[in-house]
Amino acid sequence: MKTPPSRRSFLKGTALAATALTFKPFYILNARPKTNGEIIGHGTHKYKVHLGWGNLDSSEFPINNCHEMVQDSKGRLIMVGDEVKNNILVYDRSGKLLDSWGHEYPGGHGLTLWNANGEEFLFISDPNLGKVVKTDMKGKVLLTIEHPSKVGAYEEKMNFKPTETAIGPDGTIYVADGYGSQWVLRYTPKGEFIDKFGGPGDGEDQFATAHGVAVDYRNKANPTLLVTSRVHNSFKRFTLDGKYLSTIFLPGAFVCRPVLDDDNLYAGVCWSRLKYLNQTPNSGFVTILDKNDKVISNPGGTKPEYRNGELQLMVQNYPQLMHCHDVCIDNDKNIYICQWNAKKTYPVKLERI
Repeated sequence: MKTPPSRRSFLKGTALAATALTFKPFYILNARPKTNGEIIGHGTHKYKVHLGWGNLDSSEFPINNCHEMVQDSKGRLIMVGDEVKNNILVYDRSGKLLDSWGHEYPGGHGLTLWNANGEEFLFISDPNLGKVVKTDMKGKVLLTIEHPSKVGAYEEKMNFKPTETAIGPDGTIYVADGYGSQWVLRYTPKGEFIDKFGGPGDGEDQFATAHGVAVDYRNKANPTLLVTSRVHNSFKRFTLDGKYLSTIFLPGAFVCRPVLDDDNLYAGVCWSRLKYLNQTPNSGFVTILDKNDKVISNPGGTKPEYRNGELQLMVQNYPQLMHCHDVCIDNDKNIYICQWNAKKTYPVKLERI
């Protein structure tokens, strides 16, 4: 007996619907590209996308990877990358280039701004050189931190590939050896070694790609240290002297450095877990957490969902973003995204709406 045409159509539609639900990650991977100007994000944190915000003449100001960005007290947006023709690009908020400098950092990766009683400095981390340098705002080198074996903190054979720094309230310098030996090292403001904590492993107080570090001042009476453990899809919280406190688990999100602004914690997600739940190329987005470390929005990613208090898997759903390596938040709460391995894409702006 043949199935009537109407019945065949119904069964076919049901099967297609079931397939779409079952293989949602495959659909996301091959989603139709969205147009510039689309609104992304969730709840009270939604944004209009400006893909070409930071575009420059690539023949004059070429880039390889846009790694990180900070905003100084004048409102200038300062970006570090690994193109030695111009390691540092300085933008205004309209996307106009104000300045460029730096030719010494083939792995220009981490960029931290430190305001010391009104005087500002930059800390540049270069994992290729195995160095962290403190500079003035024009790039003059004031302090260099080199391989920790020189101060007895590492054996000479250990890798030192620093990815990020943070500066504590007393001027203590924290160096995250995220591409090296997975320690966070503490130095005095003069660059004298104090101690180290963490190390490689799956323990609560250990790291798997200690990619970023930041001081969390949201509890002004009790600031703490947040350290990325990217392969663990986590931020780990420590006291300022390196004692483990807790973990913020962000399933699916290979987060980069933590960025604090007012009550919120922001991060670029370099990859998410799509096909087979593996780390998937070109699957980045941005994640935003509130003061209670709860995810409230994922611009470029799926809506955050909690079940019985547990955060569910988060993945990309806006394929115009590729590998979100860092974010910078301006005074109007717009987000600027720096991307790694993104076809030499200049920074992208997300306008808060």
